Amino acid sequence: MTTYTKIPAGERPTISVNPAHVIAPINDNTYGGFTEHMGRCIYGGIYDPGNPLSDERGFRRDVIEAMKELRVPVVRYPGGNFVATYHWVDGIGPREQRPRRRELAWIGVETNEFGTDEFLQWCEEVGTEPYICLNFGTGTLDEALGWVEYCNATSDTDYANLRRRNGRDKPYNVKYWALGNEMYGAWQVGEMTKEDYAKKAYQWAKALKLLDPSIILILCGQDGFSSWDAHVIKECIRHDVHGVNPEKGCHSLIDMHSIHLYTASSDHLCNVTAPLAAERGIEIAAGLIDLARIENKVPPSVPRQKICFDEWNVWDMFRAPGEQGAEERYTLSDALAVAVWLNVFVRQARYIGMANIAQSVNVISPLMTNPGGIVKQTTWWPLLLFSRYMRGDALAVHLRCAEYEGPTKPEWIRGTVATPWLDVSVSLKDGIVALAVVNTHPDEDLAVDVQGAKGPVEVFTVTGDRLDAVNTEEAQQVGVKESNWDGQGCYVFPKHTFTLLRWPAS
Repeated sequence: MTTYTKIPAGERPTISVNPAHVIAPINDNTYGGFTEHMGRCIYGGIYDPGNPLSDERGFRRDVIEAMKELRVPVVRYPGGNFVATYHWVDGIGPREQRPRRRELAWIGVETNEFGTDEFLQWCEEVGTEPYICLNFGTGTLDEALGWVEYCNATSDTDYANLRRRNGRDKPYNVKYWALGNEMYGAWQVGEMTKEDYAKKAYQWAKALKLLDPSIILILCGQDGFSSWDAHVIKECIRHDVHGVNPEKGCHSLIDMHSIHLYTASSDHLCNVTAPLAAERGIEIAAGLIDLARIENKVPPSVPRQKICFDEWNVWDMFRAPGEQGAEERYTLSDALAVAVWLNVFVRQARYIGMANIAQSVNVISPLMTNPGGIVKQTTWWPLLLFSRYMRGDALAVHLRCAEYEGPTKPEWIRGTVATPWLDVSVSLKDGIVALAVVNTHPDEDLAVDVQGAKGPVEVFTVTGDRLDAVNTEEAQQVGVKESNWDGQGCYVFPKHTFTLLRWPAS
């Protein structure tokens, strides 16, 4: 949570931090990933059999190590739009018997060489939780129930025994399941109205929790500020657990509400302020959840539903079309926008149950593979610093700063959300305060009075010579520079930088 006071340009900014002002825990799942059967995310990304960098199962070892370096806590699969025509039974059993299918989301052919068992074994190797999205397009409830049983059941029943015949005795215990993906979209196979979706989602949720009350179900929302969100939240967040055994830990059919948003602009200042639209979306969706709980008389004893922001990133769909693999080449400006995105999630920690950058490898990703190795794009570095250091508890922070007053994308940000030149969030973990600051200004260094900072202060800085600087196999123009500050006087945040300061709380 950030409170903000606008000051005139030229007046010295102030950032005020007090380690006693804890707002909420930062859920570790804030730093989640996403893998979809799209472009080179799976094939040639996490799975590349025959490559000398891959293990005996075809998993890229360098990608696994990168995911471990990021400490990715949860990974969503298999989509995304892909899932609306995906039938999970096509991707299990002997590979030579798996069918090749036309794929309609990204206009390709799916070999089904990589499927449920491969993904779940890859998650175990990475040390991350799987999060599976159910097919709400061409899929059926029986199919969804079978998938949950295959992954989780210990019983002597058909799909559990099928898993055993495929070589896996113990269950995978997949906790997180999504009730479809972007079902509001005209681009979606199986597009439906909000009324039809809400009815179907509630019925599926009831059946799925009768089968396995321990699972966490995520509702398909839009962007947090739409009539779709308002309707499906109102209809599905209710205290109706008929037939579900509360003793097994199920207190509600719906546990989280999913929202998606991508931002991008060729104009730097529009690019770095655009993620503030997501912040307003989170706040509105959280209010809609409260409204539904009030109107539907959900008891306070039922845990409050969180926001699952399970697709977010900088993505220009014209610059990197999905049908062509969506391989964005990210700039320094994009890295700063990603840092603002991550600041948003920390500031809104009270409401965030999960967030998943879309995607983890090659497709609009901070990590790019090639036959001989990986390239860590500009956006890798803020993500790494946040995942490494911005955990624990979110702290309140007060910012006094001048404001960028130009155009925004979307336009409604102007007049709705403040856009100070400095974008900040603060965390506290293991007695260390971490202050994340993005100086979005393209031309001006800002000398700031950081109230509460104590030396010695560790400093991590992400920047480059130009806003259009990129990282390639040949040249790494953007990375992290480490230094120290004694905590005395003002700290100068250089133009177009992301800076992380760490100091002892006491």
